[in-house]
Amino acid sequence: MRQHVVLDKKDFGDFIKKLARLQKVVAPVRRGMKNYAFEEVKSAENITLKYIPTILPPKKYFMPQAEKLIEYGVKENKWEAVLEYEKLIIFGVHTCDLAGIQCLNMVFTDKPKDINYIVRKNRVAIIGFECNEYCDEYASCKVMNNHFPNGGYDLFFTDLGGYFMVHINTLLGESFVEETGLFKKPGENNFKELEALRAEKRRIFKDEVDVKHEGLKPLFGRSFASKIWEDLDKRCVACGNCTNVCPTCYCFDVSDDIDLDLNAGARSRKWDSCQNEDFAKVAGGESFREERANRQRHRYMRKFNYPIEKYSRYFCTGCGRCSRTCMAGIKLKETINSLAKDGK
Repeated sequence: MRQHVVLDKKDFGDFIKKLARLQKVVAPVRRGMKNYAFEEVKSAENITLKYIPTILPPKKYFMPQAEKLIEYGVKENKWEAVLEYEKLIIFGVHTCDLAGIQCLNMVFTDKPKDINYIVRKNRVAIIGFECNEYCDEYASCKVMNNHFPNGGYDLFFTDLGGYFMVHINTLLGESFVEETGLFKKPGENNFKELEALRAEKRRIFKDEVDVKHEGLKPLFGRSFASKIWEDLDKRCVACGNCTNVCPTCYCFDVSDDIDLDLNAGARSRKWDSCQNEDFAKVAGGESFREERANRQRHRYMRKFNYPIEKYSRYFCTGCGRCSRTCMAGIKLKETINSLAKDGK
């Protein structure tokens, strides 16, 4: 299998058209000022290659915001699993979102395995796209080590001016290259330009907080009783935006909708948020995290502490979505720096 190929930019439109003939393609599309979303495209005209992370991450294609799991009927003795999916190509996935998908893969393939997620994952092809510079001031991809590609894709595009250098990572990716028939073999100069870009990125991307990557878990390990959480308590409005847009938040609620005759019904699940007061409420009305400070702390611990113990990696990808969408102006980088200062 070849490792790298080149696509001239003049052929990019033909590539997307040919790809869309193979199966459904979704890509980043502009949706108002500084807002972008993954939507179906049939040509390259609407695709935005230089974009701020989309409103919702690609996880919406792996775990829909709402889905039916089971349909049942008492009289018919019916109990049938429901699984809706489609073959899909996601084009233009940033490295932060590739990392988010990797995190979800670890969660949903762990026991007990989530069959719905796994079936969808195996039917989605991913084409990554490299950020040559920061998307905006909210990103923290360097300290999370997600500013360079690290797998999780079938093809990966890097913009090198008049052409794209494309890394082939899987046999499926190679089949796209062969079936579209638009790619060329790279020369020595192409690799030199790729390395020059990566060297420039090492200069541009710096740790965005006052803590090194390896120091994040110890920081949160000793910050459980910090007064910083009380400050977040006063500011947070418990809207749940931060968790809804996070590429690694995967909590959901399950409900049964039963017909009035009590004969038939369906079991469904939808996204839920640890920032909602009812999320940690149990029988009798007791809540384990009634205060917003506790819920905010829990969210941060779920990104920088707990997953290290279970999966040996952080579940923050540095995308900056939580900071962009917070109605209270709570910014992740500011919180980390405040905790670091508070702990000195």
